[in-house]
Amino acid sequence: MDVFFSLACAVLLLCAASSVHGKPTLRKERVHHEPELGTRPPNEDNNSFQYDHEAFLGKEEAKTFDQLTPEESKDKLGKIVDRIDADGDGMIDTAELKAWIKRVQKRYVYENVAKVWTDYDLNKDNKVSWDEYKQATYGYYLANPEDFEDATDQFSFKKMLPRDERRFKTADLNGDMAADREEFTSFLHPEEFEHMKETVILETLEDIDKNGDGHVDEDEYIADMFAHEDGGPEPDWVRTERDQFSDFRDLNKDGKMDQDEIRHWILPQDYDHAQAEARHLVYESDQDKDQLLTKEEILENWNMFVGSQATNYGEDLTKSHDEL
Repeated sequence: MDVFFSLACAVLLLCAASSVHGKPTLRKERVHHEPELGTRPPNEDNNSFQYDHEAFLGKEEAKTFDQLTPEESKDKLGKIVDRIDADGDGMIDTAELKAWIKRVQKRYVYENVAKVWTDYDLNKDNKVSWDEYKQATYGYYLANPEDFEDATDQFSFKKMLPRDERRFKTADLNGDMAADREEFTSFLHPEEFEHMKETVILETLEDIDKNGDGHVDEDEYIADMFAHEDGGPEPDWVRTERDQFSDFRDLNKDGKMDQDEIRHWILPQDYDHAQAEARHLVYESDQDKDQLLTKEEILENWNMFVGSQATNYGEDLTKSHDEL
């Protein structure tokens, strides 16, 4: 995703400020797509559940399960089922299974947060308060504002600090100004969370809307991805993007994009692979057809969810992974 989704840190902003005049002429990608599970192989039969394994576990973890005995595989699956059962009622519904699959497909997001967590949880209470984040990210600037007098408005800390605070408050669902792991993950990666998507749209608008009219016109749309510095002809792809703006971005044909049109552009409604896979797993494993899965039903059909040496996909993989 584009830089506006990234962590706002002092080093990044300094580098951006110093290089803004050398704006690249390469196409900038702002559109966010859900991580896709891919397409189920058309010839995958009932004895091969590789697609299901990768959807349920992730590709790398699915390889790890292929090296386990059936007993080890079922034991680990049982522990995973306990985690999927978010409300602890002993039943797994389609929504819980979908949430798990989405989390697995976005594991990189959680791994990223785990890597930086200790940099922000300064008092080691397993939460990141707004004050901790502000100190870790902007502490040097707040103590030495004179060092940043030449930073451009686009990358100035005076603009980024309140913007980060607004995003933090949106991510902080219980309003205590202290983010737990999930809240902090949504703060750092807002494009991955439904309740943060309005923030993503607003930040995109603020990035591109140079005249401050609350809309993105065609010139602003093009300027976000192409710097016309030498006065020469526009590349073919830029002319194509102008056509894209008029044909597909400006839906109401008023010459500009509002927030709804920006949402349609950067957050397209993709086919929900996770929903489809969750429904498939429930349908195939729901023995009493009540649209719910018990732990026993999942373990009874364990080889659909996870693999083991017994499935023998012909891979000699010995890489060790932490348990999900």
